[in-house]
Amino acid sequence: MEATGFIGKPRDSSEGIDAPLTPLVRALPSKLEMSRPERTIILDARALARALQRMAVEVLELAHGTDDLVLIGIQRRGVELAERIAKLIEQDEGVVVPRGALDITLYRDDLETVGPKPVIGETRIPGELTGKHVVIVDDVLYTGRTVRAALDELADFGRPKRISLCVLVDRGGRELPIHPDIVGKQVKVNGGERVDVLVEELDGRDEVALVRQGAPA
Repeated sequence: MEATGFIGKPRDSSEGIDAPLTPLVRALPSKLEMSRPERTIILDARALARALQRMAVEVLELAHGTDDLVLIGIQRRGVELAERIAKLIEQDEGVVVPRGALDITLYRDDLETVGPKPVIGETRIPGELTGKHVVIVDDVLYTGRTVRAALDELADFGRPKRISLCVLVDRGGRELPIHPDIVGKQVKVNGGERVDVLVEELDGRDEVALVRQGAPA
């Protein structure tokens, strides 16, 4: 018997032996496209500026003026936000508002997961905190563990008469009983999503965005 040269179904005579597979390949999304995050703008630059203006007014009301007020930003972007809020208050009140910075790295309860050589930022406290109304400023409030670490660190610098919490975005998902006193924007965040805060000083633009990983292109 003469061998046909085929195993299984014979090739149709109208097909070429080297039929191109390009159309099929093009129909499949690349791995890069499948993993590209979907970005939704929550606050653009103007909306962020308005939120900070409202927050500055609320800080002033909460502290009953500027006599005992101290603003402390959490590294990194909380420091820039605290600086802007302080300047807004100064423009309205005509007084200098003390502000500082906290790096909470060494106070984290998950420090062992950071690595053997964690990067430590600047901690700068503007004078004595005892008897002051300290307002902690952060960009995003999530589990509450960053704020807990900030409270532990502040305890090493005195005993304020009151500590309040001011955050640009509250995304929910608390693991500790920590509640903000002042919030710029509340956002519902689902699983697989995160909130990105960009500030002009560090990122070249002001923006708050909700980013969803793995969204279709």
